[in-house]
Amino acid sequence: MKLLLVEDDPSMQTTLQRTLGRRMIDVRLCGDGAEALASWQAIEPDVVALDLSLPHKDGLEVLAEARSAGLRTPVLLLTARGTVGDRIVGLNAGADDYLPKPFDLDELEARLRALHRRKPDSPPSILQVGNLHCEAAGGAVYCRGQVLELTPREFSLLRALMVRPGQAVAKERLFELVFAGEPGVHYEAIEVVVYRLRKKLAGTGAGLVTLRGLGYLLREER
Repeated sequence: MKLLLVEDDPSMQTTLQRTLGRRMIDVRLCGDGAEALASWQAIEPDVVALDLSLPHKDGLEVLAEARSAGLRTPVLLLTARGTVGDRIVGLNAGADDYLPKPFDLDELEARLRALHRRKPDSPPSILQVGNLHCEAAGGAVYCRGQVLELTPREFSLLRALMVRPGQAVAKERLFELVFAGEPGVHYEAIEVVVYRLRKKLAGTGAGLVTLRGLGYLLREER
């Protein structure tokens, strides 16, 4: 999961980035309300944790601008303003959830992951890269009309990459998709699935590329 944390308190930034990072949440930071919208658009996070009290621009203004710009990322408001009225204002402005400060880190993580699960996915009905094609709701990938023999994990990985051809998909996000509901799996196990899938894609006109520090992408080979 990629999280944009819009929070101006340096100690909280450090604590949350370190703690959530250990829980496989990639935390990107922004400490200024005036820069928040640009960061939001550039990072394309899965979830935004947004403090209401920010320098130069209030969090509610940031939220309103984001929704007006068509950004539908789930938003969790973080604030010391604990009244019911404040919560209602935030939710009416387009927030998806609200967590008063001080909060428990386990509860924060649970709420972030719940919002991430609710994030709508709207892939095209037909996915195609090179000679590969897959119906979005289907359970198979075809190459030149023949079913490509894939394990369930390989299929999950390939489908996630086909939804965003030519675009990097974070390793963390792929891990969550491929090993969903499988506790105890080592994080680096995703690399084994990538290796096996890359071999099976030989000759399909689609190549699986590793982008160090960014993730993986699927692109058409000519």
